[in-house]
Amino acid sequence: MSNTPPSCAILGYGPGLGAALATRFASGGYRVVGLARDPARHAASGIELRAADAADPGSLTAALDAPVDVLICNAYRATMAAPGPSALPVAELAADFAVNVGGALAAAQAVLPGMRAAGRGSILFTGGGLALDPTGWLPAASLAIGKAGLRSLAQTLHAELAPAGIHAGTVTVAGMIAPGTAPPRHRLPPGAHRGGLLVAAPGPARRLPRRDHLPGLRRPSCSHVANLRSQPAHSPS
Repeated sequence: MSNTPPSCAILGYGPGLGAALATRFASGGYRVVGLARDPARHAASGIELRAADAADPGSLTAALDAPVDVLICNAYRATMAAPGPSALPVAELAADFAVNVGGALAAAQAVLPGMRAAGRGSILFTGGGLALDPTGWLPAASLAIGKAGLRSLAQTLHAELAPAGIHAGTVTVAGMIAPGTAPPRHRLPPGAHRGGLLVAAPGPARRLPRRDHLPGLRRPSCSHVANLRSQPAHSPS
């Protein structure tokens, strides 16, 4: 048996969710690599930081040059436009989508050769409640479009890769993550269930309807992350 620890790469490392995920995986024995546009801006104990930009597929390929067991795509770009999508510049929508969906796909493509060779791996995308209902925050229409595209990417990747032993999925975060709102570790919060996707938001967790489950999922574990904070309007850098 190999003594090499499993590895986790986090695209979009920064204060808040990215750092909390890194800490959680590191505490579970993973070697964690955090990818950020400007690693010098971040302090990370026990975590390797590398420069990568979700808008630049070449930088992702260069940064993800070693086998990865778990890839987490947490980078995003969001252009706010009031009162809604009618005021959204097309160029900004395209730039947002290139990061939110294109960057996630490029990162997945970079790690897939190693996962296919190993016959296993997990690719997780940070989703959002806007993918399920985009009408509650109209100025964030570009972000909603990106999260919907990311959800579709996760489902189609899972359908393609599951026979090869590779899992792809999205963790839907419905709302802002505020300090101190993480559920206790090692215990599912009220309303959560195994075999589905946990919707994390202030207040009790909620279940998604059965039709929203990715096909073929088998009792995924639910690990809860402590000390989460809301992210800025652009991807961590």
